[in-house]
Amino acid sequence: MKLELGTVRTVLAEHHLLKKIESSTTTVNSGITYDSRKVRPGDMFFCKGSFEPAYLKAAREAGATTYVAEREYPEGTGMTAIIVTNVTRAMAVLSATYYEFPQNDLFIIGITGTKGKTSSAYFAHAILNQQYPQQVALFSTIDRIVGPRPEDQFKSDLTTPESMDLFHDMRQAVDNGMKYLVMEVSSQAYLRDRVYGLKYDCGIFLNITPDHIGRNEHKDFEDYLHCKLQLMVNSKRCIIDADTNRFEDVYGAARATTDPKQIYLFSADPANGGVDYTIKNAEDDLINNRFTIAATSSTKPALAITGEYDLNVAGDYNQSNATAAIIAAALAGADRDAALKPLSEIVIPGRMEYLAIPGHGVVFVDYAHNYASLRALLKFVKHQYHDGKAIVVVGSPGDKGISRRAGFGKALSEQADVAYLTTDDPGFEDPQDIIAQIMAHIEPGTVEVHQVLDRREAIRQAIVESGPHDIVVLAGKGEDPYQKVRGVDTPWPTDMGVAQEVKRGIS
Repeated sequence: MKLELGTVRTVLAEHHLLKKIESSTTTVNSGITYDSRKVRPGDMFFCKGSFEPAYLKAAREAGATTYVAEREYPEGTGMTAIIVTNVTRAMAVLSATYYEFPQNDLFIIGITGTKGKTSSAYFAHAILNQQYPQQVALFSTIDRIVGPRPEDQFKSDLTTPESMDLFHDMRQAVDNGMKYLVMEVSSQAYLRDRVYGLKYDCGIFLNITPDHIGRNEHKDFEDYLHCKLQLMVNSKRCIIDADTNRFEDVYGAARATTDPKQIYLFSADPANGGVDYTIKNAEDDLINNRFTIAATSSTKPALAITGEYDLNVAGDYNQSNATAAIIAAALAGADRDAALKPLSEIVIPGRMEYLAIPGHGVVFVDYAHNYASLRALLKFVKHQYHDGKAIVVVGSPGDKGISRRAGFGKALSEQADVAYLTTDDPGFEDPQDIIAQIMAHIEPGTVEVHQVLDRREAIRQAIVESGPHDIVVLAGKGEDPYQKVRGVDTPWPTDMGVAQEVKRGIS
C-alpha cells in the first residue's frame, strides 16, 4: 500500500480539507503513522492530538518524508508539508485511502448509546457468527476480532480507536475473509473525528442520558447528544429504541438522511405506539431471561424475527439490547433461527458476572459506569434479592467522565444501602478528590458510606461485611485488567479475580 501525492491532493480537496502543499521531492509515501516512535523511512507523519514539534523532528530523523499538519513547522524543513484545515479529519480520509477503503467490503453495523453498546455488539456478533461462521469482525470496548484465528483476537484500548487504527483493522479483517463488522461507536469517535467520513449499513441508537461531559470531553449534554446523533445521519438503515430520552431528536436525525422505510423502531412500553416491533417480558430473573418480539407495523414488511427468545444475560434492559441486535442481524440476512442458540448461551466478559459466596450472599461484577447503567443494574438485582442489603463498590475514572461522579452519587442515593467509594483508573487526578466529588452528590442519610482508596481492600471489606442475603455489586471496571495511574497501566487481577481471592480466604 502507498499514498501518491496526486491522490492525497485529490482526496483532501474533495473533502474541502486542503490548504496547500509545500512539496520537496516526495511524490509517494510508503507508510502512514501518527506516532513518531513508529516511523519508517518513506512514511507520512500526522501532527495530531497532543502534538509537540519535537515529535516531528524525531519523525524526520527516522526517515519520514512528508508531514500533515494545520500549520507549517520549521522542524519539518526538507519534508513535503501538507497543510490542512483539520488534521484529524485529514488523517481519517487519508487512512481510508491508504488502506484501500476496506469499509466498502464490509457490511457494517454501528451501535451507539449511553449504556448497552457492548452487550448489543456481542449479541449481534453472536447471531451473525452463527449465520456466517468465521466471517464476522467485532470492534468493542472489550475485544477486537479481525479474523478467525486466536491471534486475530485481542483486547481493545478504546471503544472506537483512532481512525488510522480503525481502517488498519478493517483492512486486516477484510484480508482475513471477514464480510461483516459489528462495532461500537462512541460519542468521542465523532468528537475526535475517529469515524469521519465512515458510512454504516446499519446504525443502532439505544439510549441517551448525560455522560462524558467535562474537560477533554463534551462541553455539555447537547454536544454529547449531537455527536451521538451523527451515527443516525451516517447510516443507510437506522434502528432506534423508541423508549429513549430525546426520541424526537433521534428520530429527526435519522429522517434527515434516511428513507423512513429504512428506519426501524422498537419499544418495551405497551403504551408507545407507532413502532415496528414491541418487546414483551415473559420471564426475567438470574436464571431465565425470556422475552417475545412482536411485529406491529402496518407500513413495512415484517422481518423474520417475531417469536420468543431466551437470553443468557440477566436484566430486562438487556431485552432491548438484544432486540436491537436481532433487528440489525436480520437486516444483514440472518434469520430468527440463527439468533436462538447464541443468545441462549452467550456470556459477555464483565457484564452481569456473578459469584455466590456461602454466608455472604452474591457478588456481581458489571461494567456499569454511569448513572443510567448503575441505576438499572441495582434496580434489577434488588428486585431479585429484596431481603438483603445492596452493597456497592464503585469509583470514577480520572481525567474524563467527570459528569459521572454526580450520577454515581445520585444512583447510590436512590438504590444502594451501603457504598464503598474507592479508586477506578484515577489517571493524573487525586482519587480522594474524585471520591469527594461523588460524596457531594449523595443525599445525606440515604446510604452508609465507606471511603477505602485501595480497591482490593474495598472489595474485601464489602464482601466480608456482607450477610447471607446481601448483594455486593462491584461496578465500573468489569473485566478491565489494569488500573490507569499517572499514565501507567498497572496490572489489576480484575474485580472478579479479587472477589474469587476473597472467597478462597473466607471459605
